[in-house]
Amino acid sequence: MVVAAVACGNADTTRQNRTEHTASDNGTTAVADTEAHNNADVWFVRHMIPHHQQAIEMSGLVLGKQGVDPRVTDLAGTIEATREPQIERMQSWLDRWGVTHAPADRSTLSPLTDRELRVLSEAQGADASRLFLTQMIAHDEGAISLAQTEIEEGRYPPAVTMARSIAGTRQQEIDTMKGLLAAL
Repeated sequence: MVVAAVACGNADTTRQNRTEHTASDNGTTAVADTEAHNNADVWFVRHMIPHHQQAIEMSGLVLGKQGVDPRVTDLAGTIEATREPQIERMQSWLDRWGVTHAPADRSTLSPLTDRELRVLSEAQGADASRLFLTQMIAHDEGAISLAQTEIEEGRYPPAVTMARSIAGTRQQEIDTMKGLLAAL
């Protein structure tokens, strides 16, 4: 199994781990369609899927709460709506490549621990708003790091295009969230 560093962790370790390909991946770079992919593409997709899933989980935790700033719940709704189609697209790439969907160890993918998610789930009102924004900023920074590596090392054009989009939109989200934090 690929063992990866935290998305915000040591880039050299992350690059080394990304080059490891498991036997279940068949070590192949051939695809059913005419576009080739490489290990960096597989690594990116396998790590971005659970990263997106955690963003959806975080968003769901604040959407059902009373007293959360409506701008925060609007943002959380947007996060849910944008991540799900990307997950589906990335899963289709794994299928096309004949690569298992084996998730990476969740603890290596995000700066957020289960404990931090539990604290978010228990927070209420303005505290929940601030905590969500703070945690999502760190989470989006991790997504940008994953995307930057794909941009630099990926070979599959649709994955590289998605990575560019992720890097840009997550930076916009971070800027928005920092503004919201300052206004709360």
